[in-house]
Amino acid sequence: MSSTEEYKKSLGYYKHVSLFWTDLISLMSSRPQSLMSTGPFRKLGVNAKKVSAEMIEINQELAEFNTSLGEYYKQLTDTWNEAQKQFSKKVPEIPTDTEHLDATKRIWIDIFENYFTRLFDSLEFAENFGKLVSSELELAKHWNNVTSLMLETVNMPTKKEIDELYKELHLLRKRVAKLEKIANHGGNENGK
Repeated sequence: MSSTEEYKKSLGYYKHVSLFWTDLISLMSSRPQSLMSTGPFRKLGVNAKKVSAEMIEINQELAEFNTSLGEYYKQLTDTWNEAQKQFSKKVPEIPTDTEHLDATKRIWIDIFENYFTRLFDSLEFAENFGKLVSSELELAKHWNNVTSLMLETVNMPTKKEIDELYKELHLLRKRVAKLEKIANHGGNENGK
């Protein structure tokens, strides 16, 4: 079995065990905890399982992100090394005086440009970069969920609620500006 398969298997096992213990703790503590607690602590008791589940997902996404990030840097390093080898083969052919310095720079630029263009155009790079960005977006989504749960727990407005308020405020400002424009036009025409 490859190390990637073993890694995925152990990650699945971690997720399974974490969810089991989260469920067990939630079942054992939710009723007495929610009955005895008041205010934000009651909400924290209710939201504890949701926060735990999000943290488990964050750990899984973080592992996938780190795998893709490692592959990303490996691809860049391998390409750099290959381009440097190719450059090193061509440099001894060029004299090392100041007259040929510009030619050496142009060769270095051309070789590296060709190698990195091939890398960035390759399917492997595109797939890995897509995984990297996707994992990063999933991480952000889970962190936003945890943040929203914690804000909800302490009776603070969430980002979504604040965004809705800003949208409503923007619409109200537009309506007031439109009404002011109508009132000013009406006042000017009647005053003439």
